[in-house]
Amino acid sequence: MKIASWNVNSLRVRLPQVLNWLSLHTPDVLALQELKQIDAAFPLAQFTELGYHAVFSGQKTYNGVAVLSRTACSAVETTFPEFSDEQKRLLATTINDIRVVNIYVPNGQSVGSDKYHYKLTWLAHLHDYLQQALTQYPKVVVVGDFNIAPYDEDVYDPRAWQNSVLCSPAEREALTKIFSLGFADCFRLFPQPLQTYSWWDYRTFAFQGNRGLRIDLMLGSAEFVRSVNKCWIDIAPRAWPQPSDHAPVILTCS
Repeated sequence: MKIASWNVNSLRVRLPQVLNWLSLHTPDVLALQELKQIDAAFPLAQFTELGYHAVFSGQKTYNGVAVLSRTACSAVETTFPEFSDEQKRLLATTINDIRVVNIYVPNGQSVGSDKYHYKLTWLAHLHDYLQQALTQYPKVVVVGDFNIAPYDEDVYDPRAWQNSVLCSPAEREALTKIFSLGFADCFRLFPQPLQTYSWWDYRTFAFQGNRGLRIDLMLGSAEFVRSVNKCWIDIAPRAWPQPSDHAPVILTCS
């Protein structure tokens, strides 16, 4: 089984790239983030033509998440219990025996800002949500744009990013608490090339200079990671015309 995740930074703009990538890589599951479109505008017909079912939770201009799957999805959830949030950032569904939790974590804007505190609150609710999910589903994989670089090796210049949003101690501590539930960073289960990132700023030719961060993650529960045999980042689409600023992350499991 091949599972992929990609922040497309506007599905309306990036639809040709997504369709092309699906044709090239034929994943069984593709989780998308930052759709930036309402549900009525979701291009369901184009994905159906390629053989995919789709569930989605969209929002005009901002946010939005979707899951494409070769097999039907069930038990779809799009909100955290007891957390009123109008932003569309969560889509969890069961595919075969795997609970796929697709997330788009808030960016946080800057350390100490209202948006930063919202991010930490959102992550706390994610922790509680995943803790409960593990009581129901042995195989859980959490994928998406976490907007957190877990380790200094995931940052092109750790000193420059120290204590900044995406790399701040409080954000990393919140992610560590999620790891402590029993999740593993699937990318780090295997040897990886140095300076491998998933996001590069559009400005200052960051991609050309490989000045990036690894903020797009795949976290697997203990039962799930037993079957994972590979995980990698496909940087090729970042060099395509009109690219997303993120690259797809992919894993395969038996």
